[in-house]
Amino acid sequence: MHKLDDYRGIVGDKILSDITRMAKNIYGARILHINSTYYGGGVAEMLYSIVPLLNDVGIETDWRILRGTPEFFTVTKKFHNGIQGDKINLTEIKKKLYLENNEDFASYCKIDADCVIIHDPQVLPLIRFYKRRQPWIWRCHIDLSHPNNELWEYLKGFILRYDRIIVSDKKYIKEDLPIEHTVIHPVIDPLSPKNMDIPASLMAKTLKKYGIPTDKPLITQVSRFDKWKDPENVVEIFKLVKQKADCRLVLLGSMASDDPEGWPIFERIKQRANNYLTKKDIILITSEDNILVNSLQRASAVVLQKSIREGFGLTVTEALWKERPVIASNVGGIPLQITDEETGYLVDPYDLRRCADLILSLLENPEKGKEMAARGKEHVRKNFLVTRHIYDDLDLLNKILNQ
Repeated sequence: MHKLDDYRGIVGDKILSDITRMAKNIYGARILHINSTYYGGGVAEMLYSIVPLLNDVGIETDWRILRGTPEFFTVTKKFHNGIQGDKINLTEIKKKLYLENNEDFASYCKIDADCVIIHDPQVLPLIRFYKRRQPWIWRCHIDLSHPNNELWEYLKGFILRYDRIIVSDKKYIKEDLPIEHTVIHPVIDPLSPKNMDIPASLMAKTLKKYGIPTDKPLITQVSRFDKWKDPENVVEIFKLVKQKADCRLVLLGSMASDDPEGWPIFERIKQRANNYLTKKDIILITSEDNILVNSLQRASAVVLQKSIREGFGLTVTEALWKERPVIASNVGGIPLQITDEETGYLVDPYDLRRCADLILSLLENPEKGKEMAARGKEHVRKNFLVTRHIYDDLDLLNKILNQ
């Protein structure tokens, strides 16, 4: 488990000194994080790093997982999609499943903390089933800019019980919520297996293990098999690129336990990829292997993030940290990471031809991609590493616990 001192050579002395100073005011404070999965997404990845580092600086931090039924996760996936603008049939049965699973969890999840932080909509109603003796914070990691109105009005009934909301971008601040908002950007851990420096021999061994040849340039998207990540149109973009350049597409995504839509989308992609799969010009992988993600991103000629909606998009941050050229949709929190033509390329998520043309341009002129990627890595170093999140967390906790 890493300690704060381990990051000194990456982020410098000042931020470590600032973190230590800020922690002194709330030594021994007990913080509890609750979410719905321990793997398969950016929330879990961040908590894996944030929780031990907060403990390292003297904040007693714990993390618990809601254990819901398959039916519950089917409903909450629909809620997730609805928050990002999808239509939803908000039936009484869905509401009942949503509440009952949270109530069941509350019956055995004892809370003994000075502050409770709830992540995303799955565990949002939990606050209803406790006598509050501490501040509760709702941390929303998804795109709140255009929620389904009926669903939003329903969820607001729970959100209004919270003391504060944390969002990933100022564009997600909701004017119809009379609750104080705080913006804290998601981050990556540069020392995690997914992002740490690894030797070329390990990269080669890992890619070989998963049957990924490197005889052609690799175009890669690392994301859950989720309609908002638009993997089906990534296949269509690749078909356009393949007409002019001999390259290979790899789609890598794990199947999170709280996302029941992954496998049906995976099957639709297989149908679209068809003969390309047989020729290994398109490779589909479902695996929870951080060394594979690390190796694949580092080996890629171009990394894509072709999202339609995106709360933030940590796969962009990961690729920039590894100095890979990135083409990503101009949605959600992605423009916080990429300045078009300076640290990568931003594209309209529905302009498949433009995305294909940019991939071809990077394949033809790799030096330009390297220059942009180097600037991107420095931007990540300053803004999107885990030490920055620890600083922001401590700043917020000082305000809440000492007010």
